[in-house]
Amino acid sequence: MSQYRPLSAVVLAAGEGVRMRSATPKVLHPLCGRPMLLHVIDALVALPLERIVVVVGHGAERVTKTLQEQIATEMPIEFVEQRVQRGTGDATSVALTASGFDGDGEDDLLVVYGDTPLIRAETIASLARGHRESDAAVTLLTAFFEDPGDLGRVVRDDDGVVDHIVERSEATPDELEINEVNTGFYCFRRGLLAPALRRLSPENAQGEYFLTDALSVLKQAGHVVTSVVAADSQETAGVNDRAQLAAAEAVLRRRINQRWMQEGITMTDPERTYVDATVELEPDVHLLPGTILEGRTVVGAHSVVGPDAHLVDTIVGEGAVVRQTVARESEIGDEATVGPFAHLRPGTHLAARVRIGNFVETKNADIGEGAKVPHLSYVGDADVGPGANVGAGTITANYDGKKKHRTRIGKGARIGSNTVLVAPVEVGDGAYTGAGAVVNRDVPPGALAKGVPAKIEDGWADEHKDDE
Repeated sequence: MSQYRPLSAVVLAAGEGVRMRSATPKVLHPLCGRPMLLHVIDALVALPLERIVVVVGHGAERVTKTLQEQIATEMPIEFVEQRVQRGTGDATSVALTASGFDGDGEDDLLVVYGDTPLIRAETIASLARGHRESDAAVTLLTAFFEDPGDLGRVVRDDDGVVDHIVERSEATPDELEINEVNTGFYCFRRGLLAPALRRLSPENAQGEYFLTDALSVLKQAGHVVTSVVAADSQETAGVNDRAQLAAAEAVLRRRINQRWMQEGITMTDPERTYVDATVELEPDVHLLPGTILEGRTVVGAHSVVGPDAHLVDTIVGEGAVVRQTVARESEIGDEATVGPFAHLRPGTHLAARVRIGNFVETKNADIGEGAKVPHLSYVGDADVGPGANVGAGTITANYDGKKKHRTRIGKGARIGSNTVLVAPVEVGDGAYTGAGAVVNRDVPPGALAKGVPAKIEDGWADEHKDDE
């Protein structure tokens, strides 16, 4: 029978990632809206762990700060720094200095790499389960690849038991023919790991302390070394360059899209639909080809987004339609229609049933329920009242060369085509502006402003009610 022991995890994330050719630490390169390392952490926090220790090195402060800002879990996570990168064995030794690892405990310890974003929680769980069932000193996760490339080969003895791991640089021609590889995922008895690490030597081509050598140390000491084969070798693939980063992102996006479609989301063309891991979708959303949803975007039930819409950190209400639109840090109300070819800049808030038409740009604007900005307009730093209509070509001239000023358009106001509203200015409820007017002073409710500069006709709206 397997014996229960507390389980913790160490994530090795200290490497520089030279092949990425980037100033950004490798483990912080984004995949589907989250840093690569966070996908590994996500898989770990889904398991019943005691704690997670992340070993950082290159860009340590930046990596630590990013994770602390973005991780949302009550599981204890500690960061320790490997100041000099001297190999995976040394990094694991550094991890064991974390506060939660006092003494040579009898708990189990997962060791994983921070550049393997495709790993699933179920696969890590199978490794831990196999380790406990065999009561081994260490259990490694292996996988079979047609082309193992630079990965370390798993060398087995005549009985099929793992004997040792050989790195490609030190493998014989026969060993290079082996297609079972070490994935870099391990489960150790922590009480046996620490003394094994102390016996490692840097006498190899790289001059580093290899964690893989700990397996040989344990086996030579008479301890059991076992393995579990990954059901899907793709999960264990590491990311070392931009091509592998793109390949991993494609896999993650397919997983995300598949999950959403199983939960009732329609995607006309999943291969041309890009949904970040951080996005939330409600039932019966329809995503058309070319849709890109990023960040903390939320799309309400029964809404249609696309084709060719790009939403970042944007909230879309229920039953809305958003076509050929770019929106960032905006809110789109229930049953609103936006686009085609609209641009909602940060601070845009559209109430229910608002209509934003083609070639309209908004910024830091509150547009009231049922209001319309049908086409060819710029509405920035503005409040548009419920039911107002903003004619084609209208511009809120919000910048005087030094400061931004606000425009206020009242409930039910009618703004004529090609009007320029020179802020700060207020157009009252039910007021009108004539086509081509340049309005540089407040328009009282129900009045008409026309001309350049605009002249005000008080009471004009009441006098022309019968004309509507």
